[in-house]
Amino acid sequence: MIKFFQWIYTLYSALIFVGLMLIFGFPIVLPILIYKRGDQVSFIFIRWWAGLWAFLSGIRFEIYGKEFINSKSPYIFVFNHRSFIDAPVIPIAIPQELRALGKKELSKIPFFGWVVGKFAVWVDRSSVESRRSSLEKLIKILENGTSVVVAPEGTRNDTDETLLPFQKGAFRLSIETRIPILPMAVLGADQIMKRGSILLSPGKVRIYFSEPINPPQASESAITEFTARCKNRLEAMILAHE
Repeated sequence: MIKFFQWIYTLYSALIFVGLMLIFGFPIVLPILIYKRGDQVSFIFIRWWAGLWAFLSGIRFEIYGKEFINSKSPYIFVFNHRSFIDAPVIPIAIPQELRALGKKELSKIPFFGWVVGKFAVWVDRSSVESRRSSLEKLIKILENGTSVVVAPEGTRNDTDETLLPFQKGAFRLSIETRIPILPMAVLGADQIMKRGSILLSPGKVRIYFSEPINPPQASESAITEFTARCKNRLEAMILAHE
């Protein structure tokens, strides 16, 4: 019986998501097509879309550590990825215009892929050329003063481990651009959509930001050591608040 109501709730939430996407999709995309800094307007609509969907779906957010974010400085935000619910968390929690590194497969979802693609850099992680191209695009975005957000685990963590091994791209990017890493721990999203299930439940997501981590000077071991340092910080944040 509980599962029956979960199916009803999931269908209800999915229909709201699609309906709001159709309502807000064009207002999200049009500003950035019309003028250069249109993403400021676009992100107002993105936050309305994500916030209204979460409110109508009974999903609440608690955000801690926003004082570590200087709204005028770009960052490379890195977060733990345990649920598809992480996607609407990002624009709600981060008070900046952003670009995200996303899996190429998502670009194939009708309409959703087109809308999100205006704010994402798609990457095929199985392709060395795609990974190189995506890093070049992210460098240009950061040089223009816009923050980026990356899930350094590379895929959703469906294991019992706190974090999967980190890919090094975000940390190489930080060292090359001198833009700090800002860790972001997302807790509770995997309770709203549990591992191995497509069913949703209402609930609360807690987001914790850490003080930014400045990159070291380039050296032979810098990327590996910096990756480990940032992973240790994010893991400690998760363990401290779980």
